[in-house]
Amino acid sequence: MSKNDFFDKVYKVVRKIPEGKVTSYGAIASYLGAKKSARLVGWAMNASHGDNSIPAHRVVNRIGLLTGKHHFGGTKVMQQLLENEGIVIKANKIQNLENFFWDPRKSLPPV
Repeated sequence: MSKNDFFDKVYKVVRKIPEGKVTSYGAIASYLGAKKSARLVGWAMNASHGDNSIPAHRVVNRIGLLTGKHHFGGTKVMQQLLENEGIVIKANKIQNLENFFWDPRKSLPPV
C-alpha cells in the first residue's frame, strides 16, 4: 500500500469520528491493521490541514494531549474547536478522556 493510499484510509476513519468525541493516532493505526504506524497517522493528520472535510482536531495522542495543536494556525484553535464540542481541556490535555474516546475498532466494521 502506498503512503497516499494509507493517508486516504486514515482520512476516511477521521471523517467518521462523531462530534464531541476524539480518538488517537494509535487507535486509527490499529483499526487499519498497522498497529505500529501511529506516527504515520500523525503525518497524515499533518498533511490534511486545509481540508475542512477532515476533522483533524479530533485526533489526539494516547493520553489525550493536544499534540497537533501547532498545526491549527494558533496555539488555542484546536482546543477551542474541541471545547465547542463539549470536551473539557486543561493544560493541553483532555480531561476524563475515557468519556470522550471513540474507538474505531468498536464502532466501525472491520477493514
